[in-house]
Amino acid sequence: MKTLVTLTFASFLTLTTPVLAAGDIAAGEKAFKKCKACHTITNGDEVIFKGGKTGPNLYGIVGRAAGSEDFKYSKSMLAAGETGLIWDEEAIASYIADPSAYLKEITGDSKAKSKMTFKAKKNTEDLAAYLASVSPEMAETGGETTDSTETTDENNDS
Repeated sequence: MKTLVTLTFASFLTLTTPVLAAGDIAAGEKAFKKCKACHTITNGDEVIFKGGKTGPNLYGIVGRAAGSEDFKYSKSMLAAGETGLIWDEEAIASYIADPSAYLKEITGDSKAKSKMTFKAKKNTEDLAAYLASVSPEMAETGGETTDSTETTDENNDS
């Protein structure tokens, strides 16, 4: 009986505790310094990370539909958005590792291309965790992410 109560309690905790980001937010913020050549993170007049404007603003990327920000995205990124791609940490990490390969997989189009030519060789989970930390959703949950298929990043389509 004691084992059953322990297992029940452990199951309850598993189901009610938010899933924490797999990446390290501080390491992701440091790694983002490479991204700022093309991307900025701003919320209205609030500049979170000053950067370039070659790529889209990455504020609130988690939970955003791919290709939905005011930016001139590639046809492939727009197609990914039309398929229902909503950026989450996993999608962001996969995308920034190889943007065009990711779009080919998501859209099913072997000729899909991203405007983003940079491929992150490491720190992809950290970068995704950092980008998630600068989303409105993260501000509401106190910096914890949830395992939701409705949250994602579409930003690196530069």
